[in-house]
Amino acid sequence: MNFGRLKNVVAAAAVEGVAEARARIFGHVLNPTGQRSSHKILRKKLIGEKVSQWYPHDIMKDDPLVMARQEQERLSKLEMLKRRGKGPPKKGQGKQAKKRNK
Repeated sequence: MNFGRLKNVVAAAAVEGVAEARARIFGHVLNPTGQRSSHKILRKKLIGEKVSQWYPHDIMKDDPLVMARQEQERLSKLEMLKRRGKGPPKKGQGKQAKKRNK
């Protein structure tokens, strides 16, 4: 009889059973075939919260005086460009309209 082969089969079964038990206890994913899976990616923590904590709070968005001053500067710059003839074209007079009318 081949007791060596039987011994190897029993040892392999015992190792497999121990691996399954260890995976269940520690919450690991058992992958005996070694196939690729997305488990490694899915178990990572989401980084959105960490990224949002990194950037400081923008006070300019909360202060209406700052926003009003910026809007006033934008309008005055636009008015200056219009006086020089460099402002935005009227609706329907831009590049695409010129191409269509040719």
